[in-house]
Amino acid sequence: MNVLFVSLGCDKNLVDSEYMLGALTKAGHQIVDDETEADVIVVNSCCFINDAKEESIETILEMAQYKESGRLKKLIVTGCLSQRYQEEIFKEMPEVDAILGTNSYDEILNVIEQDVKSSFHSLQSIPKMENSRVLSTPGHYAHLKIAEGCNKNCAYCIIPSIRGPYRSVPMETLIQQAKELVAQGVKELILVAQETTLYGIDLYGKKSLHLLLDELNKIPGLYWIRILYCYPEEIYDELIDSMIRNDKVCHYLDMPIQHANNHVLKSMNRRTNQQELRSNIHKLRERIPDICLRTTLISGFPGETVAQHEELMKFINDMEFDRLGAFCYSPEEGTVAAQMPNQISEEQKQNWKDEIMELSEEILYDKNQTMIGKILPAIIEGKVADENSYIGRTYRDAPDIDGYIFIQTDEQLVTGDFVKARIIGAYEYDLIGELV
Repeated sequence: MNVLFVSLGCDKNLVDSEYMLGALTKAGHQIVDDETEADVIVVNSCCFINDAKEESIETILEMAQYKESGRLKKLIVTGCLSQRYQEEIFKEMPEVDAILGTNSYDEILNVIEQDVKSSFHSLQSIPKMENSRVLSTPGHYAHLKIAEGCNKNCAYCIIPSIRGPYRSVPMETLIQQAKELVAQGVKELILVAQETTLYGIDLYGKKSLHLLLDELNKIPGLYWIRILYCYPEEIYDELIDSMIRNDKVCHYLDMPIQHANNHVLKSMNRRTNQQELRSNIHKLRERIPDICLRTTLISGFPGETVAQHEELMKFINDMEFDRLGAFCYSPEEGTVAAQMPNQISEEQKQNWKDEIMELSEEILYDKNQTMIGKILPAIIEGKVADENSYIGRTYRDAPDIDGYIFIQTDEQLVTGDFVKARIIGAYEYDLIGELV
């Protein structure tokens, strides 16, 4: 059969999609990118925040229209939306033929080839996917999902109820997956989970991300290892040590903090405070002077005051994050925060978010100016059309979420090449470089 895949939401969802694509191709199905040629369409959905939920529903309804031609035989929904709203999907969208839960993506063949309407595995285990993934990212980088689920139960987040408790993937499995990816041409592995810093605590009785890094660092042909989604209170000394001693580990850390006011953090059920945040950031920069720190923040959490927002702005100004993203708070059905009094208006949330991003852009511009004259390794992502210039990323930039470096050269470069570039110009998000 011809199968079209639409993967929405986060990079963890994308990994699930890639495993499903691998199972389908191994079984002889054809993957297509034209809806009019599809016998089966699979929508791997997201519902983390309301905007994501709406996008998923709109995508499902859009794909359902192709049934009118008679070519499309099955419309299947997988992922977070189907895990959370299985009954509603069948009731409100009769065009959907089958659904899979977040922990059932290994059943994709049964749903396509047999008359299976739904499959929902227990959220206590991890699906076993014996086949290789079909990468949907450019071939030189891939995400390595090291754990499923989350135990944090932040007041605004629905993830624990739709992804289950924290379950680490065994280290030997990850090493094998990593070797297979490198054999396919992957040069950069991006470690992802709902939280990477707790890796191994359920399997080995202690945090073991540093041990995983030690093993990944030994893989020939792998150049970069990048770590995303580190909760600040869980960053530990052995992890920092391993980032220093393992030359393939990028000096880059994605550390979502969400806020800096202690009262707001407590209301969010975050397990840290501003003093600890300042201390952790100071330690990271002291131990790894060239580290690039990324964070994300929520604006307009229920009950947040002008004074608390101003305190956050001061914290941003003091900490001078290298990368920063901000999101308006979204009240999610079934969360503690959605029931809290003093919900903030959408206009106020947006105004505060805009202020955060404006301040961040000023900081990023100033920090990028200090990069001028430095020589940095970069991986080539592609060529600028009709120009002697290439698009690349330095260790300071994760794909799809950070900026780029535009490298001027008359030489012929290929996507996935590693080069050295001297920085000759800088903007808020991007750098200009010349080949060294």
